[in-house]
Amino acid sequence: MGLSFSRYKRAMRFMIPKAEYFGYHHEVYYGLKALGMRSKLRTVIRNDRDEDSSLEITLDKFRDECGVFGIYGHADAARLTYLGLYALQHRGQESCGIVSSNGSELRQERAMGHVADAFDQAALDRLTGANAIGHVRYSTAGEVSIREAQPFLVTCQHGQIAVCHNGNLPFAREERRKLEREGAIFSATSDTEVILHGVARSKASSVRESIPEVLRNTEGAFSMLFLTPSELIAIRDPRGFRPLALGRLGDAWVVASETCAFDLIDAQYVRDVEPGEMLVIDQDGLRSSHPLEAQKPSMCLFEHVYFARPDSLIYGHSVNESRHKMGKRLAIEQPAEADLVVPVPDSGTVAAIGYSAQSKISFRFGLVRNHYVGRTFIEPRQSIRSFGVRIKLNPVRHLIEGKRVVLIDDSIVRGTTSKKIVRMVREAGAKEIHLRISCPPTISPCYYGIDTPNKADLIAAQMSVDEICKFIEADSLGYLSLEGMINAIGISPESSCVACWNEKYPTRITGDAETMWERDHEAVTAE
Repeated sequence: MGLSFSRYKRAMRFMIPKAEYFGYHHEVYYGLKALGMRSKLRTVIRNDRDEDSSLEITLDKFRDECGVFGIYGHADAARLTYLGLYALQHRGQESCGIVSSNGSELRQERAMGHVADAFDQAALDRLTGANAIGHVRYSTAGEVSIREAQPFLVTCQHGQIAVCHNGNLPFAREERRKLEREGAIFSATSDTEVILHGVARSKASSVRESIPEVLRNTEGAFSMLFLTPSELIAIRDPRGFRPLALGRLGDAWVVASETCAFDLIDAQYVRDVEPGEMLVIDQDGLRSSHPLEAQKPSMCLFEHVYFARPDSLIYGHSVNESRHKMGKRLAIEQPAEADLVVPVPDSGTVAAIGYSAQSKISFRFGLVRNHYVGRTFIEPRQSIRSFGVRIKLNPVRHLIEGKRVVLIDDSIVRGTTSKKIVRMVREAGAKEIHLRISCPPTISPCYYGIDTPNKADLIAAQMSVDEICKFIEADSLGYLSLEGMINAIGISPESSCVACWNEKYPTRITGDAETMWERDHEAVTAE
């Protein structure tokens, strides 16, 4: 079967919080059954009941699926791409890859794990040429495999083509089935490969003509980079769901998911790639066109709430400033009588600073995060309550003991991690715990490139705020309003996607639409 139990435990990590929340383990059972590992069920259930399993080392958070980086016209292209991916590591930690061009051929290096561990000097030396694209990927569960690592590279009638993608195509399964009936062979479960097949099969005379031809008929979110031996092509979907920025490093052009990747290599931010825009960069320079039909912009605001690094500009706005304003607005909308404002690091830190500034309540780092914990950990033989959270976060008892604490976090997904953090802070001696969330309650899954569970797994879709407060055992719970969040970010509501908070999707969503979570989940159970 090719999948060890230890790897399957890692693959099943997303299921455990759901099973715990509903108080039963049917997902775990059927997942193990599909792999012929029913004998292992008792071990998984025991670990889940004890809340000590290595499955829950990752905190219960939303995750972006990936980040992209590209550079054209620099002698050190592969190494600069490596550094760019390093700066984008927060957008994906499962796998990474780089494809370079020396003007006549493409060369590829892909690996599992973090960028710093995946590429050594020898690998970078093999990536010759002045042009390159790179990708970091996060997989929710399924194909934790090198086959899923991007950029994908193929040779077809148009020659060599490499592609990497940030986003999600909710109806890719429909097109995939159609292509398979026509004889197409797929090597991965990714929706990106569907686009690559379309480009390879296009009757257009060139890659630059075939890309918009294929994407004109594609619904969903895509910020994509294509590399051929002679050109780098960047294209963003007409609604601009996912960010894509353009920069300059001397005479070289740079494209990345976030501007923090430019800072590391000393490149200058020029502007965002516009929704529906395609950039073609070759030896003649940069050319811009808008080959895709214009749509109402729908830029994802969760980038500002959680995903992007605070030192980035996203959609031309400072993420740090947005989060600070969200914290200030949260203090106005959801005040609390307290002695300390404590962030849940790292995602709640900037909002907590804003909350403290507005409320005049002292800000302290009452929770310390361990940044050196991997995705798995050898469990102690003796039971430790909430081990998965404790290995990541630890309260500073002398700061918290006897105090009324306002805990600031960016979001609540299933509620299981929030509950354990509240318990941990209370056990450290907190007199009261008031949890404040710097975005509205998340009630709907995302179909545009964010790893959100299904609606049934989102606690805010199943419970009222009072019920959630009781579940997580806080003294009070308050969320930032949708209007307050939008105003803090400063992007027009008419140009924003807030579907995960109000269930109003900007594109058609039918029963055939797939989230990234669903696609990866199917990949696991089918292996």
